[in-house]
Amino acid sequence: MFSYSTLKISISIFFLSLSSVNYAQKDTLITRAPADTSFYKLNMDAVYNRPFLNIKKVPVAFGGYLEANSIYSTTDGVTEGLSFQARRLTLFMSASITKRISFLSEFEYEDGTKEIGIEFAAMDISFHPLLNLRGGIVMNPIGGFNQNHDGPKWEFIERPDEAVEMLPATWSNVGFGLFGKAYKGNWIFGYEAYLTNGFDDSVIDNDHNKTFMPASKENKSRFEESNNGIPLLSGKIALKNRKIGEIGLSYMGGVYNTFREEGLIVDDKRRLDVLAVDFNTTLPKIGTYIVGEASYTMIDVPGTYTQQYGNKQWGMFIDIVQPILRRKILDWNDASLNLAARLDYLDWNVGVFNESNTNIGEDRLSITPAISFRPSKQTVLRLNYRYSWDTDILMNPKVRTATWLFGFSTYF
Repeated sequence: MFSYSTLKISISIFFLSLSSVNYAQKDTLITRAPADTSFYKLNMDAVYNRPFLNIKKVPVAFGGYLEANSIYSTTDGVTEGLSFQARRLTLFMSASITKRISFLSEFEYEDGTKEIGIEFAAMDISFHPLLNLRGGIVMNPIGGFNQNHDGPKWEFIERPDEAVEMLPATWSNVGFGLFGKAYKGNWIFGYEAYLTNGFDDSVIDNDHNKTFMPASKENKSRFEESNNGIPLLSGKIALKNRKIGEIGLSYMGGVYNTFREEGLIVDDKRRLDVLAVDFNTTLPKIGTYIVGEASYTMIDVPGTYTQQYGNKQWGMFIDIVQPILRRKILDWNDASLNLAARLDYLDWNVGVFNESNTNIGEDRLSITPAISFRPSKQTVLRLNYRYSWDTDILMNPKVRTATWLFGFSTYF
């Protein structure tokens, strides 16, 4: 966790960089490098596929994005009124160290400064397009959203439930691994494989009173030591056809609990394994963009725990985005107006009660229609209406929540 002094230093460095940018602009020494949207990009390239500010003769580039919104929510007729939220401010910094060696970092400030974290800080060494070494704080490649999560890329203010409430969104750890790509004609193939630090006992020992993987994000010590000395393995293969779309298959798994203390075995090794599939495509004639993800998790829960702690979980989301207007508006040459819809589903506890053979609840279904306006590809204004049905473990009447959200997200 960062201190307040660390925050002041990082903000000072950032604004010092901006002042250098402003000075450089007078002498036309600065250019904005747009996000690379070539056909050869996969989800795995999202960390570099962003717009940066490049200063000539300086090997470091800067960028970032901001998200802010208003929210009005009602749960079973009860509301706390209207609020405004500063969701996140994210800063990027990349550098070309020398030929075949590059560096990129991503810092995120959530809810003002409530949470400050390093989401990515890694060095890449390229030996061959199919063989590259990456080390540092890496983003575990599970599903598609975990790596490709930047707010300006999405038409929805809330992140998908499956990626946030079941998987730990923007899940990153310290480690090393390999990645690479190859292409032929319209086909592109990519892979990633990493060994990193991983989860801890909070997967089942948390304030949520259920199996909840995102609780491990609170453990900042994972950036300096492993919880149990056994690496977390995460890997992904992706296949893309430029005329059809991309599909990815990913896996993440390892021992999550502390089974050894000072050399003594105090518990059995308990595993956590996740399988995920993600896809995206654009229908060519009408421009409809479809993106989705589904994941299934198996967790070894001790027999001493009650059945409210699920040993199997699954979730999914699918977004459909339909452009309805694309033209010059005011001074925006490539403005667009879009209609969109999202379907979310997740089940934190798959199975039935041993005693009654009745279904265990603890699930959520959500739908979110949306309207978005993009004055450019780098900025989006979003109006969302989200309606969700939550079922508790005993299958009591569903809790209904209706939420209006309006806000924006922009790269800078």
